[in-house]
Amino acid sequence: MGNTVSVFTDDQLEAYQDCTFFTRKEILRVFERFRSVSPNRVPINMRDGKSRKIKIPYQELVTMTEIRENPFCERICHVFSEDGSGDMTFDDFLDMFSVFSEAAPRDIKCAYAFKIYDFDGDNYLSRHDLKETLKCLTRGELTDEEISFVVGKVLEEADLDDDNMLSYIEFEHVISRSSDFLNTFHIRI
Repeated sequence: MGNTVSVFTDDQLEAYQDCTFFTRKEILRVFERFRSVSPNRVPINMRDGKSRKIKIPYQELVTMTEIRENPFCERICHVFSEDGSGDMTFDDFLDMFSVFSEAAPRDIKCAYAFKIYDFDGDNYLSRHDLKETLKCLTRGELTDEEISFVVGKVLEEADLDDDNMLSYIEFEHVISRSSDFLNTFHIRI
């Protein structure tokens, strides 16, 4: 247990366990991954509030193999960084990995998926948000006409109150019918 004492206090580890879906060992593994992204910036000892102060810049985070190939890489970093900049503290990084862990429940994953797809941050998935989501998913391989067609079909199927956008409840209803959602919304550490 010497390694845990040198990185975090017991109180820090207990707090992390209480607010994530990780064991102490997994928290330390996530920390090692965090530190490996920027070893010169991140000290070995994260006591004394350093976990909330030291940030890894977005430009360095997007080089990680775990998120680099994800079409929502930029959105993920912005959503999980507390200030929305994409730069992450260890606390932000741990939250991200916790939500994307296999142990995180569907409702937590669904809430974060909604935030990631809500490009304008207005708590609805508008036509614009759905178009941006589709562009990310298809990596720009569809024409504007094809995107508009698919967005129209999504709204036709999922927009239960006919307001031309999806509320969180409508989005959650769609996700509940998706058997693949839990298999695709994860990152392994």
